[in-house]
Amino acid sequence: MYQNIRGLREDKDLNQKQMAQILNIAQTTYSDYELGKINIPIEILKKLSLYFNTSIDYLLDMTDVKESYQRKNRES
Repeated sequence: MYQNIRGLREDKDLNQKQMAQILNIAQTTYSDYELGKINIPIEILKKLSLYFNTSIDYLLDMTDVKESYQRKNRES
């Protein structure tokens, strides 16, 4: 799972500090996510999925398909 998150970040030429800023978390926390030292909260998984336009299943290494599923229309 952690390799997929790192790979997506590197594909966008972002460093960990930049990714942490996007997620509004500390760089050390993001580093711990990539190293598998701490579990990634669902809200962060959602943000990663939206940012990288991929599915949470891909982030969790449950599929090799990077493409996102069709998302629900969230009109208020």
